[in-house]
Amino acid sequence: MKSETALVVKKKLSKIQYVVLYFFLYSLLVLGHFTKRGFLFGPICPIYGFGAILMILFISKYKNNSLKLFFASAILFSVFEYVVGFALDAIFAARWWDYTYDFFNLNGRISILYTFAWGVIGLLFINNIHPFISKKVEKLIDKVPKCFISNFVNILPIILIVDTVFSSLKYLGVL
Repeated sequence: MKSETALVVKKKLSKIQYVVLYFFLYSLLVLGHFTKRGFLFGPICPIYGFGAILMILFISKYKNNSLKLFFASAILFSVFEYVVGFALDAIFAARWWDYTYDFFNLNGRISILYTFAWGVIGLLFINNIHPFISKKVEKLIDKVPKCFISNFVNILPIILIVDTVFSSLKYLGVL
């Protein structure tokens, strides 16, 4: 499946609305259930949402080549994890994960074990998880009036922005 068609099966929502919808679905459905995890006050874990969107947009083109998909996932997510870990540490002087004692790590932000895990997760996500979720999403969207689903999806980024602002103020010691 090409990256353009990986997000949009039908034209009920725009491509950006599908990106937002999948971002929130994958940010909320950590480990198969709603959970409070990470930086934000709410149950949204943006690193998972951004990770899913990165996979859908940039590596789904390797769906038919497992070796390329594995390595693209491993590299993309190791770089992503390192950059996010560095940014959180630089901005908030806090670490949400630390691989310092893991074998073959880089500044405690990434390790070879997790790099391998990201490759496997990419394979599973692109080949199994996202196709399953996208079929369920399409069935649900077909049952909901377009104006409702469209407005709902348009409100989600506002919720994320508000949560991010208040969470940032909390970690910066302003609240």
